This record gives sequence, structure tokens and C-alpha cells, in this order.
Amino acid sequence: MTINRRTFSALLAGAVAAPRVSFAQAKVNSAFYSGGAQAYPAKPVRIIVGFTPGGPTDILARLIRQWFSEPLGQSFLIENRTGGGGNIATETVVKAPADGHTLLMVGSTNAINSTLYDKLNFDLDRDIAPVAGIIHTPMVMVVSPSVPVKTVAEFIAYAKTNPNKLNMGSGGIGSGNHLAGELFKMIAGINMLHVPYRGAAPALADMLGGQVQVIFTTLASAIEYIKAGKLRLLAVTSSTRLPVLPEVPTAGESLPGYEVSYWLGLGAPKNTPTEIINVLNKEINAALIDSKIVARLSDLGGTVLDGSPADFGKLIAEDTEKWGKVIRAANIRVR
Repeated sequence: MTINRRTFSALLAGAVAAPRVSFAQAKVNSAFYSGGAQAYPAKPVRIIVGFTPGGPTDILARLIRQWFSEPLGQSFLIENRTGGGGNIATETVVKAPADGHTLLMVGSTNAINSTLYDKLNFDLDRDIAPVAGIIHTPMVMVVSPSVPVKTVAEFIAYAKTNPNKLNMGSGGIGSGNHLAGELFKMIAGINMLHVPYRGAAPALADMLGGQVQVIFTTLASAIEYIKAGKLRLLAVTSSTRLPVLPEVPTAGESLPGYEVSYWLGLGAPKNTPTEIINVLNKEINAALIDSKIVARLSDLGGTVLDGSPADFGKLIAEDTEKWGKVIRAANIRVR
């Protein structure tokens, strides 16, 4: 999933001082590891991020650090382990002791990578324990004003009468916006030429220049171009309309069965004690019920992803299966 850096920067600025309910006492009473010998956390906790500092996943991790540090009484440190589309970071956590002191920022990219890469030194479902979801966000489907359509239905009809004449930009092979487009093509029964870029920003730049006609991207990255009339917004990819864009239809209203939402959350090494996972889950959920955070996420097109570790695990499994089917059907591979 790709979430715009400015989106999370705004979220971070608004959430720093937000009051929240603390579950620190629950930690003292019940969260122990190593046979109950020591309360958790006993030392600083590392949150491993698979992407560069300042990016959306990194910014969210730094927000989590602020949520955790005061009530849990320990420092939470961000460690960026870039490379392999997040796989190096995942492997780092898989190999770490299962004591809750090394955590992973896990997202839709991890679910995609499970099928996208032929050889991985870990299995996401087997080796990473879900802790808590944090946010999920849909994409938007935007087209160049040169494309003579105003609705998803018109776009599909135009694509069918102009096969392979539409260029679909993305942030790279196997990226979230690439797979969102591939799923759209599959369900709609249309052909478009995929043009991968090194990130969504250059794809949007070429779209403004006329080289690309359609892209699935975050609302935050496209909104200014939409307001300026440089891009045309056709739909959101969520299952329901966004409160901030109630007049904009979902793609599924014209293309039943189509829905794309990307998410981020927290994972831990498998076999991390249940008591520790529950402490972390409760602290995250306590933060996510704060009205300021909920309102800010809603304004920016995102929604809090609260729930139990089992809820988050179910989402990871479902998304892994969903994107695995798309990747195999479209014969997408990164070796």
C-alpha cells in the first residue's frame, strides 16, 4: 500500500498531543514473558520499518512510538531496514527473539510480496504474528482529461472499443497501484498497457504530460491535480463512498466485486507471548478511539483499522489470498 507522506505528516502533527486511555496498569498486572519472570517491556523496543525515513510507513511508525512510550515506560526506537520491497525488514523481525522487543510495521506490501517473490526466507503467515491493524485507506481512479469519459462505466466502454490504447501508470511492478489496476482489468475484461515507474510520483508526472491516461493512486497524492482540473476523478476504490467525497461513486457501483483498500499495522515474531501481543493491541486500540485521530483520518480519506490480533490476522490472510490470485492470473513476478 502506498500512503502519501503529507497525509501522515498531517496526521502526526495532529495526534501528538491527543489524550488517550492507558492500559499500562494492565501491562503491569498481566503481561509477562519468559515464564512470568519479568514485566514487559523490560528494555527499549525496536520497530522495524522496511522503507526509507520520512516515508508514510516510517511516519506511522514514529506515531506509534509516541503512543507507546509513555504508558509502557520504555523507549520505542525506529529502525529502517530498506530493500527488497520490505522483505529485508520482515526477515529481520522473523529472526529476532520472540519477546516483544522487536516489532514490524506490516502492510499490504507484505501480503503482496508473499506471492510476488519466488523465493523468500520466511513465510508471512507462519513467521509473523499479527498484533494490530492501524489504518486502511482506499485509492482513487483518475484519468487524464484527454480521455473522453466521466464515469467508470464510460471508461470501461471506451477501453473495450480502444483495446491497448490506454496506458496505465503505476509505481512499479507489483506495487499497490499496479495490482489495483490489474484487478480492475480482470473484472472489467479490458486491456490496458501497464507502464511501471519508480514510484507513483513520476507516474503522475507523466500522466500530467499526456504519456499515461489512467492511474490508481492515493487521494492525497492526486487531490491538488484534481482540484486544478489537471486530472479527472472517476471513483474511489473502497466498498463504500468516502465521507469526505460523498458525491464520488465507488468503482464497485459500476463494476460489482471491485474493491481495493490498503492497510498498515503492527506484527511481531511468531511465538511472541500472547500477553505481550495483547498489551500492544490494547494500547493501539486505545489510541485509535481518540476522536481527533478518527476525524483526521476521515478527512484525509483513511479509516482506523482497530480490532483484535485475530481480526488483523484474518485481514492479512484474506489479502494475501486476494493478491496472490491477481498476481498469478496476470503472471506478475519480481525475481
